[in-house]
Amino acid sequence: MGIFDIFKKNTPIDIAPILPHEIYEAGVLELKDIIAPSALEITPREINLGDKMVRTFFVISYPRYLTDSWFSPIINLDKVFDVSIFIHPIDTAQVLRQFQRKVAEVQSQIQVREQKGLVRDPMLDTAYQDIETLRDNLQQAQEKLFDVGLYISIYGDDKAELDRTESEVKSILESKLIYVKPALFQQKDGFQSVIPLGDDILNVHSKLNSSPLSSVFPFVSFDLTSNKGILYGVNRHNSSLVLFDRFSLENYNSVTLAKSGSGKSYATKLEILRTLMFDTEVIVIDPEREYEYMAEAIGGRHFNISLTSENHINPFDLPIPREDESPADVLRSHIINLVGLFRIMLGGLGAEEDALVDRAITETYALKDITVDSNFAEIEPPLMSDFELVLAGLDGGGSLVQRLSKYTKGTWAGFINQPTNVDINKKFVVFSVRDMEDELKPVAMYIITHFIWSAIRKDLRKRLLVIDEAWWMMKSEDTASFLFSLAKRGRKYFLGIATITQDVQDFLRSPYGLPIITNSSIQVLLKQSPSSIDDVQKIFNLTDEEKFLLLESDVGEGIFFAGIKHVAIKVIASYTEDQIITSDPSQILAIKRAKGELGESSSSN
Repeated sequence: MGIFDIFKKNTPIDIAPILPHEIYEAGVLELKDIIAPSALEITPREINLGDKMVRTFFVISYPRYLTDSWFSPIINLDKVFDVSIFIHPIDTAQVLRQFQRKVAEVQSQIQVREQKGLVRDPMLDTAYQDIETLRDNLQQAQEKLFDVGLYISIYGDDKAELDRTESEVKSILESKLIYVKPALFQQKDGFQSVIPLGDDILNVHSKLNSSPLSSVFPFVSFDLTSNKGILYGVNRHNSSLVLFDRFSLENYNSVTLAKSGSGKSYATKLEILRTLMFDTEVIVIDPEREYEYMAEAIGGRHFNISLTSENHINPFDLPIPREDESPADVLRSHIINLVGLFRIMLGGLGAEEDALVDRAITETYALKDITVDSNFAEIEPPLMSDFELVLAGLDGGGSLVQRLSKYTKGTWAGFINQPTNVDINKKFVVFSVRDMEDELKPVAMYIITHFIWSAIRKDLRKRLLVIDEAWWMMKSEDTASFLFSLAKRGRKYFLGIATITQDVQDFLRSPYGLPIITNSSIQVLLKQSPSSIDDVQKIFNLTDEEKFLLLESDVGEGIFFAGIKHVAIKVIASYTEDQIITSDPSQILAIKRAKGELGESSSSN
């Protein structure tokens, strides 16, 4: 006899465990013996299934009213358990006959109490009203009555874990006036009723009519549909729309983590496209030139930052002070930021070199007659070559000048030693650093983010700053620290930071990686690589089911976190949106060919 044979109806219970050698001696090995536990023991309160234990409960009592989704806290419990719901229809004609007798009994009790002059019994009055209302609804076919059995089986490694889970389940349900009992001396029947055989052997029922029965519906999921915001995607569990407004949260930041090719840039472009419809300005730092076509399609601006580009940003530009800021504080803060830039450019600075650079920057501004009393909007800022000249005149600056010369002479001078000629006064602006050498990308991203930050502080508007492949900025402590400060301070300036990275481990290796994630109210996890999934699971407290969901997700699928809620999401775009935001090389090539054919056709006509 196999393990599962003992769950057949009318089979005597053998308390002694069935051991593998008995199957071997029988000489018969079937599929059910392979998937069955190595041993099984049934006790009055639980069943031992090999190295797991299971305990089954049934609901014995419900309150007068059941609220919607009262069962969802149990369904969303981070525990291993099974739920079985049996619904047996009851013949309406039979119920109406019983109700007629019951109404007569209750009415008689009420009249007897009145004749005796006793105080009115509210429980009798309520029962009479409920029965009459239900009888009317049954008579009019607005309701039906059912025998409902609700059974829950919980699992654990030992009795202590079962007791803890039992206590948690009971406390959740009893807070809603719903009471459960363990199936004492009926654990076999309870377990057999819960496993997917469709047999209601436990046979413990409560009568529920249609309305409260609908509230037991077990397939629940967090709902992220709000009255305002943009469409991020579709909830994969219940097909509801994930509509959300990042500017309604405590901060406006987001983090997107995914492996290459999982659709993270596609999802981000879709969010940008829809965000632009709600009077929000969007600025993108693009390391792969993926957003250029999108900027052209919607009338934005695209700046290619490279050694030979015509677009330049002078890091010595001073931000214009706001009304609530003093010029002295702005100048001091900008000098500190420039010292951080030189740490990146020069491969680190010693304590003496740090002080020397700080002094040289101050004297460079003084050389241009720039003081705290100057009007920063009308001054002509110095260039890198001016700083080099000052540094060369300081004792101990010779070594620094040699290391700096590559930025002021030769091909590298075209990148950083030029006046600013970039204007970001558009709703959608993209800075591309794809053509910048890898060695200079952290420097370029640092300069660009500071330039953007100065523009944001100058004029308060609703903005979104997207930093794609943010792991480039996490390579340097100064750039990572500045990104973290943006994440913390952006809310005061109506700015949301959208950080995107495919290299999760490099991002988290920085001491600022985890703080940036925790300072983001929205987190989007798309398909993950096996090498990084354990780190992601630990940081986001994912269940094993959610972990495997991320490993097996298709392109554009994953988990969307907003505050304490999270749902499985699928990103969906319309045809027109897809044509604008696609990163698929074959699609882009087809679009270009179609444009070329259209141009040839127009010229021939």
